[in-house]
Amino acid sequence: MRPLLQLLNQPLPVDVMTLVHDPILETRLLHWPDESHCAAFAARLAEKPGLHDAFLELHGPLGAGKTTFVRHLLRALGVAGRIKSPSYAVLEPHQAGALSISHFDFYRFADPREWADAGFREIFAAPGLKLAEWPEKAAGQLPAPDLRLTLAPAVDESRSVRVDALTPRGVELLG
Repeated sequence: MRPLLQLLNQPLPVDVMTLVHDPILETRLLHWPDESHCAAFAARLAEKPGLHDAFLELHGPLGAGKTTFVRHLLRALGVAGRIKSPSYAVLEPHQAGALSISHFDFYRFADPREWADAGFREIFAAPGLKLAEWPEKAAGQLPAPDLRLTLAPAVDESRSVRVDALTPRGVELLG
């Protein structure tokens, strides 16, 4: 086989997600044996001052625990009352004192341009914490996240979690 054809038949050495956003600056691999570990990670993250203007992407299949993580994070930030999934509304706004929080779920998007059509550009330009589930459904429209969490559920209910920092703020949040 010719060398070029051999190359074409090889798996790509690049994670496709790194092509969508800036390069990964730091990665942490975590194991959450149960929900209490998810809550503890969320509580530690909530203590970081840089979180107040951060953008976090949440990846993983249905049932991976993305919304559960968001609920723990919002509780740790002081959000009171019911915290529901934005699956149907696409956006659930929250307030924790002076902190504005926007929780997005783009699962139902059929076209990434729906993000701009919905006026979300203005929300992302404003101060506050932004959390996005299913960000791949708005591919090419979103800014680079500070942190990208990829949750993978196991049969025993535990979670493997990869946390990628894609900005200096993301590195600070991991510190």
